[in-house]
Amino acid sequence: MPLVLVGTPIGNLSDLSPRAVAALAAADAICCEDTRRTGRLLQHAGVERRPLVIVNDHTEVRAIAGVIERLALGERVAVVTDAGMPGISDPGERLVRAAVDAGYTVEVVPGPSAAITALVASGLPTGRYAFEGFLARKASGRTARLAELAAERRTTVLYEAPHRLARTLSDLSVACGPDRRVTVARELTKLHEEMWRGSLAEACAWAADKEPRGELVIVLAGAPAPDVAEDDDITSAVQARLDAGDSPRDAAAEVAASLGVAKRRAYEVATRLRT
Repeated sequence: MPLVLVGTPIGNLSDLSPRAVAALAAADAICCEDTRRTGRLLQHAGVERRPLVIVNDHTEVRAIAGVIERLALGERVAVVTDAGMPGISDPGERLVRAAVDAGYTVEVVPGPSAAITALVASGLPTGRYAFEGFLARKASGRTARLAELAAERRTTVLYEAPHRLARTLSDLSVACGPDRRVTVARELTKLHEEMWRGSLAEACAWAADKEPRGELVIVLAGAPAPDVAEDDDITSAVQARLDAGDSPRDAAAEVAASLGVAKRRAYEVATRLRT
């Protein structure tokens, strides 16, 4: 019998799909992070309670042998987390690897995802994106990852806990620059859902005097394309805009957009030509 990963609501219980309900009802046992939360989910879905196996960050490795034994006995084992898709910044990845290595089928019942929900609502590019999950807390690994994020051209999705939000936004601002665009999503699909959008500098100010409730998703704009225009091209373009009557600021903005260069670089040329 298969190991079945079942996506569960990230906030709104109405998002539990009929197929997810059927998968939970058909399971002989359910692996979960918290028996109380999963018990309430089963009650909401009208599914009779069945054996619940605690599989969280601390117990997943120890639970593998028991889960494989259940599969060997022909049982159908479902895997859920407190919210979202198992294996995405939540337990499940190691269970899947063990089941695959042992030759068992792994099925997936798709469901809500905080990362995708925040990404598509962010207003930032969605064609190419990277999922970072939670940043490392220790300085060594964190510094290296922040440097990589600063250079990442794709939109990046991160998770963060409320009490670490201000620190993470500050670290991102230092690494990526204060002007980088960012969206912070809170309480997704719940009554008090919030989508905050602005620059990293503005985000730091917004988060400095508050500790939002609930898990948070940070959607970070990708790094701007590197300047490829030659200095002479920029100078000629800026001079043309200045000759047409543009202010240095307006000339810089127009040239930056047309040539795909940093606005600061174009503005430095504009101010030099005006002196």
